[in-house]
Amino acid sequence: MRVPALLALLAAPFAAQAAKPNVLFIFADDHAYDAVHALGGSEVRTPNLDRLAAGGAVFTHAYNMGSWSGAVCVASRTMLITGRTVWRANEVYGKKTEAERVAGRLWPQMMSRAGYATAMTGKWHITADAEKCFDVVKDLRAGMPKDTKAAYGRPTSPDHDEWSPYDTALGGYWQGGKHWSEVVGDNAVGFLDAAKGSSRPFFAYVAFNAPHDPRQSPKEYVDLYPRDKVAVPVSFQPEYPNAKAIGAGKGLRDEDLAPFPRTELAVRTHRQEYYAIITHMDAQIGRILDALERNGQAKDTWIIFTADHGLAVGRHGLMGKQNMHDHSLRVPFIVKGPGVTASARLDAPIYLQDAMATALDVAGAERQPQVEFRSVLPLLRGDQSGRRDAIYGGYLELQRAVIQDGWKLIVYPKAGVFRLYHVAQDPEELKDLAADPALRDRRAALFTRLTALQKELGDKLDLSAMASLL
Repeated sequence: MRVPALLALLAAPFAAQAAKPNVLFIFADDHAYDAVHALGGSEVRTPNLDRLAAGGAVFTHAYNMGSWSGAVCVASRTMLITGRTVWRANEVYGKKTEAERVAGRLWPQMMSRAGYATAMTGKWHITADAEKCFDVVKDLRAGMPKDTKAAYGRPTSPDHDEWSPYDTALGGYWQGGKHWSEVVGDNAVGFLDAAKGSSRPFFAYVAFNAPHDPRQSPKEYVDLYPRDKVAVPVSFQPEYPNAKAIGAGKGLRDEDLAPFPRTELAVRTHRQEYYAIITHMDAQIGRILDALERNGQAKDTWIIFTADHGLAVGRHGLMGKQNMHDHSLRVPFIVKGPGVTASARLDAPIYLQDAMATALDVAGAERQPQVEFRSVLPLLRGDQSGRRDAIYGGYLELQRAVIQDGWKLIVYPKAGVFRLYHVAQDPEELKDLAADPALRDRRAALFTRLTALQKELGDKLDLSAMASLL
């Protein structure tokens, strides 16, 4: 269905009810929590996300719960759309996700029943039929743009690289003739223009593929970040210990993007291209925010910006998101809406999938019984009664983590290894304290909390053999 169809839908008779706010959900892919200038990304330029953060509230500790797949985005998005936590979302992945749609249990369907005209563009990447979930769908995209063999194991020399982020002949983000981020921007602006003046609220799901690789953007954006000026992360390592045993070594697609062992040249190059595609996406987000203002919709619209997970891009010797370090678990999470305190910073731990429950709360929508995530609206109002005390993370049967009271315990069952970080004091996770005998009680307490969370979340991985190593 094209945008004119949305205009007709918005103009259609609608049962009288109290006015409801619009909901605009903007979703990035592979966007680390600190890859926003206003949120600590000193190198990256994101003037429009900075503008959004200045006008709304930032949750500084938002996390993805984990994945049953190397394609972490699939698990993250299945959780987001179904409302189920990671292992219960896994139970409905595949053909059962389409059955969830038929039963009317998915996020856009709940918004529709609450009276919203619904539209989406961009990356979907779950197994339910998006065309039947939303009233309008434009330019539905695959999990990632098509890449080429030359995009891997690069660069090995400062003077030669067979791949270029601005070579449009390589396709990828330019498949179809226009960069996918620009297409998403065009479609989102079109949705907003179609909804202008309507008395019916809209729910727009705007999902960029950026900054997922292949990290392509126009040359002028790449030129903003001269490679020799890009910093090497303080957590840089040539290789990550136990990488193979935790499922993040050679052979994992994300990790194969750069050479082994890692080099400063490769890390600078990939971070240059990462920043460039983020700044290019930010420009499209700016167009969307401008359209809201131009159409007079801003005052009546809730905006949520987040991402499906973070990304290492050279930190800790890793390139991907298949790990339990904060650069890969944590994401930006910005909320702007009527009554939200501008420039607020909230440190309450949340999951990015709380965006779904928040939107349902804003819409006054009835939740389906399977929704396990929580609205952040009480936290925005200063109500801490529902604040989580701990965050859980899990990847395949190879990694588990718990974050509580400023500490993080990572468990690698196959490797028989613990890692312990005082993340409140060591946010870059530079000093592993797992071998400190003075912290044995801390390790044990965190391990006990992790096993309790496993039971709560339906995680059947047996960690009893690890208990003797505490």
